[in-house]
Amino acid sequence: MPNRILIENGTILTFGSPCRVLEGQALLIEDGVIRTLAPKGAIAGPFDKVLDATGQVVMPGLVNAHMHFYSTLVRGLGKAAPSRNFQEVLDNLWWRLDRKLGLDDVEVSAEVILADAVRKGTTTLVDHHASPFAVTGSLDRIAAAVKRAGVRACLCYEVSDRDGAAISEEGLQENAAFARRCASERDPQLRALFGLHAAFTLEDATLDRAAALGREVGTGFHVHVAEAASDVAANLERHGLTPVARLHAHGLLGPDSIAAHCVHATPADQELLAAAGTFVAHNPQSNLNNAVGIADVLGMCARGVRVGLGTDAMTVGMLEEIRVALWAQHLRQDNPSCAFMEIAGTLFARNPELATRLWGFPLGTLEEGAAADVILVDYHPPTRLDGNTVLGHLIFGLSQAAVDTTVCGGRILMERKVLVNGLDEARLAARSRELADALWDRF
Repeated sequence: MPNRILIENGTILTFGSPCRVLEGQALLIEDGVIRTLAPKGAIAGPFDKVLDATGQVVMPGLVNAHMHFYSTLVRGLGKAAPSRNFQEVLDNLWWRLDRKLGLDDVEVSAEVILADAVRKGTTTLVDHHASPFAVTGSLDRIAAAVKRAGVRACLCYEVSDRDGAAISEEGLQENAAFARRCASERDPQLRALFGLHAAFTLEDATLDRAAALGREVGTGFHVHVAEAASDVAANLERHGLTPVARLHAHGLLGPDSIAAHCVHATPADQELLAAAGTFVAHNPQSNLNNAVGIADVLGMCARGVRVGLGTDAMTVGMLEEIRVALWAQHLRQDNPSCAFMEIAGTLFARNPELATRLWGFPLGTLEEGAAADVILVDYHPPTRLDGNTVLGHLIFGLSQAAVDTTVCGGRILMERKVLVNGLDEARLAARSRELADALWDRF
């Protein structure tokens, strides 16, 4: 692969706080990192590759803070009974699906969605996996798909007691084994968290076992938290604590942990999340689709909670998700003029902070020394594009534009809208359809 790549003639958006807009600058990638940002013509050659970004915006590869690769093969499935509430969504669809997944399904499902992530400019994804009758080796199979796609992913297995003690223990061991692999290999594409489904499907003994194993292997935790009101009610009835308070009592919150959703986190819960430094992954499209509510992003941000943006497998297009996040917050707050900066911060500031913490080197920003995860997006701004207007362009304009080129770790994965990293989308789709037909028969 080319080692020294020069990107020139584009408008560079750095992300971070503040998101800077750089005109007339070129960007040099060398040894997988951004080596130099300098005026065009000031960077000495030779170059192995020059990418001409005329008529394009150059910005960091996008980060998805909460994803489920395993859900790909459910697309179009019409066998699930209609659901009247969130628990029925789980019972009728997702828990029926994950019990039927085999390891081949797991790997192909990941590979299909990762090819789409490259097309959408999403280069870093934090996944949360479940396949209770194909647990052992599932994270290695997903990791193999990640390696082939060329992106970065932080993986975990969602431990739950809903399928019995033996499967719960197998999930604990799968998390620990993959975390040890990542610690040993230090592969720049792969990281690990310790996965838990949700407090309402986990007994106290399992939470304690997970906390101990997580400390042993040195990871934080990734868990669904207060996604639906039923999660809160179940924990209060059985344990006398909200999900946030219960997870906190078992030592599962902290700056290395992700609490996904938090739709029904109370003000006291939000204070706990902020004090622990726990990262919250907001997933607005999923929450709306499941009719569980809209998270109080404004309240969490006001209390100092670090709120980022995930998709919960509804899409891998992060700029699509951020638009829905903004509209949803307007609806929740009954205020069409609120939350712009808070929502913009989820994707353009908090997600890069999360990825940087998980990987241990700068991700999600275009700055010297950061990982060379870069996308080129077709965009001719119809109004002034500068530091004062950039967020408006991202949400109202660039979100509708096409990604032209995707680079991750200095490796070109897509160039001029053609995947160049060996992924054959037609072959993948054919294999996926074959596996999906068999899966649907089992379902």
